[in-house]
Amino acid sequence: MRVLYPEISPYAQHYLAVDEQHTLYVEECGNPQGIPVVFIHGGPGGSISPAHRCFFNPQAYRIVLFDQRGCGQSTPHACLENNTTQHLISDMETLRQHLNIEQWLLFGGSWGSTLALAYAQSHPERVLGMILRGIFLCRHQDIHWFYQQGASAIFPDYWQDYISVIPEAERDNMLAAYYRRLTSDNELARMAAAKAWSIWEGRCSTLHPNTDIAEHFGDPHIALAMARIEAHYFINNSFMTDNQLIKNADVLQDIPITLIHGRYDVVCPIEQAFALHKALPNAQLNIIRDAGHSAFEPGITDNLIKATDQFAQLKA
Repeated sequence: MRVLYPEISPYAQHYLAVDEQHTLYVEECGNPQGIPVVFIHGGPGGSISPAHRCFFNPQAYRIVLFDQRGCGQSTPHACLENNTTQHLISDMETLRQHLNIEQWLLFGGSWGSTLALAYAQSHPERVLGMILRGIFLCRHQDIHWFYQQGASAIFPDYWQDYISVIPEAERDNMLAAYYRRLTSDNELARMAAAKAWSIWEGRCSTLHPNTDIAEHFGDPHIALAMARIEAHYFINNSFMTDNQLIKNADVLQDIPITLIHGRYDVVCPIEQAFALHKALPNAQLNIIRDAGHSAFEPGITDNLIKATDQFAQLKA
């Protein structure tokens, strides 16, 4: 079974101003002459980490990682203004041009798969291929499953902590109730909501309990961006039309695509990967029988690295 490549450091770091307000943090790692690949993190509202550099052979790939608007080391932190899917697609194009990359491989999981699909549907000519994990289509039913009713039946114990910050009278619309608190001026209420929202996601992300992941999601800096930006996107239908990613899938038919999904993914149930594969029958779908949602579960890590190695061999 494949494991992550050894830790590496960036050979270049950038702070890229994409408008008068937002500046993105960017890293380049690996081989400057290698196959360009862009790591697209999850959330929306997540961030990159040193471990994310290690899904790729550093001799074969020019690895580009960036924190999306309001995330990680990008500034301003947790900012919702001018933060939409269309802005993020534009940011990726700005970044590609800034780095003088003609085409690149898209690598993303969860929301990273969402943004990869949306970007590829807007700019298919710029995409060498796609390796996507934990497919997230951002449909109403997908949001409802995780934040209102569905996952609550699988993790009822963790669900109690998630709903505890919301008065019972408001629990018929948890997303709206959380959004009100996450965008309020009450700092204590905002942070309590952020931690409860983010920890709920972290706890549900793995097949077996993983305290490291739960603690990572509970970090105040990470939780605030994750919760605020996710709620902002989801209450606005992720700034996409209904079922947009499936309806526009025909644009991607000629792009090599590998889909990797945990059988027991509770955050993004596997039905989403099946729906996408049905729309993209030429894509390769790998179902990981002993995994949930996280990229760091052994079976998913193994498949992701096999996929990046195979792509590098094809392009050698």
